[in-house]
Amino acid sequence: MAMNTTFAAIEPTREEVDGLAGPTLVEFGAPWCGFCQAAQGPLAAAMAQHPQVRHIKIEDGKGRRLGRSYAVKLWPTLIFLDGGREVARLVRPDDADSIRQALSQIDKPA
Repeated sequence: MAMNTTFAAIEPTREEVDGLAGPTLVEFGAPWCGFCQAAQGPLAAAMAQHPQVRHIKIEDGKGRRLGRSYAVKLWPTLIFLDGGREVARLVRPDDADSIRQALSQIDKPA
């Protein structure tokens, strides 16, 4: 699976996300957010080493339930899931190393 470059306007339900099998990165943000834009380079570099991780990019904002269910307050917020269970979280990451480290917690070699 490759890194998503487009925010999904329609978010999945929390139940759908909780039911996902395998390693998943859920990214909350907005396309106009400067912090979100700045994080894309480091995120792409880190994701390149973890192609099997599912990447769900969710446009967050007022009235968006999924972000509230994860208590997202700042963008981007990256939530690293293993089998639907949160393992790690990064808020406003600015370097690929911290993202790689979190990815390694959910993407273990076979």
